[in-house]
Amino acid sequence: MADQVTVGVLTPHAAVGPEVEFREMAPGRFTTQVTHVSVAGVGDTATPPTSPAELRAAAAPDALATAAAELRLGSIDVIGYASTTSAYAIGGDAESAMVDRLSQRLDLPVAATCLSAVRALRELDAGRVALVHPPWFDDGLNELGASYFRSQGFTVVSVALADLPNDPNRIEPGAVVEWVSRHVSEAADAVFIGGNGFRCAGAAVVCTQRSRSTAGDTRVRETLRATMISHSYPGVCRPRPKRRNT
Repeated sequence: MADQVTVGVLTPHAAVGPEVEFREMAPGRFTTQVTHVSVAGVGDTATPPTSPAELRAAAAPDALATAAAELRLGSIDVIGYASTTSAYAIGGDAESAMVDRLSQRLDLPVAATCLSAVRALRELDAGRVALVHPPWFDDGLNELGASYFRSQGFTVVSVALADLPNDPNRIEPGAVVEWVSRHVSEAADAVFIGGNGFRCAGAAVVCTQRSRSTAGDTRVRETLRATMISHSYPGVCRPRPKRRNT
């Protein structure tokens, strides 16, 4: 297909995510190559990073360069760094610097999870955000997530761990939708469903359909136009029409 985009995904996490989520986000328009970032025994499929120190190490230049060398770069259109928690651990400024540095090194466009979520939220003019995280996050990651989005100028109205199975393979989109519908405050303009192993693309599609939002279409147009990708884009949805001051 002439408009098909090949994405090279770098991730320190073991759970299946972008390689499945992209097909749900835009069927037939993405192919993926996935390689796992490993740092001194941390980040492989057996022991993915969980602590802030490990997550920061997985976003370090040398670790990313080593992982990128495993990709068939000649066939790739764009690189995506897929890790919500790494972004939380290093912060928005460092995430932006990481993207710029990797793009210059590989001579390819690069996108990262939370920076792309911020871009999507700003396009939606959503200033008040509810964060929904998977059950395998902890309170510390919840707080880092709230701090990340506040640092980008958003009001975080709530941050919560979804009470769902603690196994990515057992979470269904419908269950995510129902949990969000029951627990997200009406004060939120939008919801960020974070975690690259949290299978949320299908859930975001249902959320936006229920609210008659065009977030899904906007996401795909922006992704293809800028040749930038992120697994987090499927995780952004608006649960209800944004309220306007009168």
